[in-house]
Amino acid sequence: MSAVRCVWALGATLGEGPLWSAREQALYFVDLKGQAVHRYTPATGATASWSMPEPIGWVIERAQAPGFIAGFRSGFALLELDPVTIRSIGDPEPEHPGNRLNDAKVDAWGRIWAGSMDDAEQAATGALHRLDPDLTWRRMDSGYQVANGPTFSPDGQTLFHTDSAQRTVYRFALDEAGELGPREVFTVFGEEDGYPDGMTTDAEGGVWIAHWDGARVSRFTPDGRLDRAIALPVSRPTSCAFGGPDLDRLFVTSAAIGKPDEALAGGLFEVDPGVRGLPAGAFAG
Repeated sequence: MSAVRCVWALGATLGEGPLWSAREQALYFVDLKGQAVHRYTPATGATASWSMPEPIGWVIERAQAPGFIAGFRSGFALLELDPVTIRSIGDPEPEHPGNRLNDAKVDAWGRIWAGSMDDAEQAATGALHRLDPDLTWRRMDSGYQVANGPTFSPDGQTLFHTDSAQRTVYRFALDEAGELGPREVFTVFGEEDGYPDGMTTDAEGGVWIAHWDGARVSRFTPDGRLDRAIALPVSRPTSCAFGGPDLDRLFVTSAAIGKPDEALAGGLFEVDPGVRGLPAGAFAG
């Protein structure tokens, strides 16, 4: 039985995008609907929060410069904290004003892969975009209703991406040039499983997926078989990331939206996963 504890009962409306910062030994994450960036430091229990001017789906550290790349409703931006400074990079989907960026990760070559979605969760206008270190972007796949949770295999040669509305996680071959192979089904959730949301990968190649409306996180083997599930005290976990000095803690974000009767909904949780994770990638631009 894996130990689970709530380390910050902040009641995030839609907690998302957990990111372990090795240089700060802290976990960053966002409240997408609450328009905020949060930081939790496990060694001291210290917390900090920064208000944002619009919905924000994720932050990713830059390798060669201070601050982050962020995914706002309006598109990609450079973000610094203390004080908050935002400089727009650009909107990858000006033709879809109802869309927003939703989740992102960095590949082995320092590129950001970010999904988008219709904010009303009705139209399949979402896509998968690649943001390169020169701050240009390219649409790599399309037809998503609720794009979610990119993650990569340990060797960087497989990208996993989700359409939560379809309860389906896909995988693609990925090469050094940033080109994708055909979209293949990795796993499909049943109705009893909820919806696949944010994901991360452990050092053994296991894919960890948060179950929105499924009250758990699960580990899947590299061939898509369910390996283990860890129950959580909230219905809507949203994403997960390995952290801690040894990357042996799994931090799980959650959402309070639609769950007013759940005392810990929207909290940040720490799980003992029984396996180590991989270091978070940093954007090379």
